[in-house]
Amino acid sequence: MKKWHYPFLAFLIIGTIIILSQSKPAKPEYRTAQGLVFGTRYNITYLYNADLKPEIEHTMALVDSALSMFNGQSTISAVNRSESIQVADTMFLKVYRRAMEISDLTHGAFDITVAPAVNAWGFGFKHAENIRQATIDSLLQITGYTKIHEQDGLITKDDPRIMLDCSAIAKGFGSDMVAQTLRSKGISDFMVEIGGEIVVSGHNPKGNKWNIGISKPVDDSLSVNNELQTVIAVSDMAMATSGNYRNFYVRDGRKYAHTIDPHTCMPVSHSLLSVTVLADDCATADALATSMMVMGLDSAQALCERHPEIEAYFIYEAPDGTLSCHFANNGAKLATN
Repeated sequence: MKKWHYPFLAFLIIGTIIILSQSKPAKPEYRTAQGLVFGTRYNITYLYNADLKPEIEHTMALVDSALSMFNGQSTISAVNRSESIQVADTMFLKVYRRAMEISDLTHGAFDITVAPAVNAWGFGFKHAENIRQATIDSLLQITGYTKIHEQDGLITKDDPRIMLDCSAIAKGFGSDMVAQTLRSKGISDFMVEIGGEIVVSGHNPKGNKWNIGISKPVDDSLSVNNELQTVIAVSDMAMATSGNYRNFYVRDGRKYAHTIDPHTCMPVSHSLLSVTVLADDCATADALATSMMVMGLDSAQALCERHPEIEAYFIYEAPDGTLSCHFANNGAKLATN
């Protein structure tokens, strides 16, 4: 080999090493994505070799365009205006059909036609003093999941004033869709949380199950108290928590929670303060948690007895005024403290 070949060969070897090092995929590591969506915060942790925040936010934007009442261009807004009765949006139809199934399961405790009642009472019950019996009677005429129908994407209403509100299932569905996006990339270790609705898979950065805290239900309208009631260790499941302790009003010495009962179009008033539901998918967990807050402790426990696949954690006010807790269907095995 001629002498001038040696530098040239060395140059080729070094160049090849540089090219291979640059083309080598990044090492998988736990990454995070955070931000605002659906009027709340989202926090996502996942094990992967690239930043997926653009894909994650694209998925959430699709959910928003299907289910957000605050997006005038969304499918649900068009349905509420009766402008688009023939629906082609597969996300909207999937959530609508699941909502109807859960309405049947809970005998109407979950009901996405509750929107007019929610609007009448106002956020934080700012219109509570304007509510009269005549108001309730009028609301009851346009509330009830059996008054809206769908077949092959065709939506029909018994009354054009009927409006839908998917806020009690949309965040859970959004968490499911982001989880689906991550799984499509081959990711098996992640935690997706949108406004408290959570999907977890695999392991956390320490190699353990994901530890999720459940807040202690104390009167805290400003959300400054972050004391935990318990912590549960979970993996490969979804969970959602609904509570009545941060948004309520008092009338005639009686406390009413922010949850509206679709059967009465009135805020509920009972001893159940918080319920956490664990299920295979977060849309179901989200909707069932809301349902149980409507039903109250006894009826919610009865629902769990009829459906052993539903795991739930109840926090309620005992007759003596103290906080009491109850796990349904083996949920206690998840508690870490």
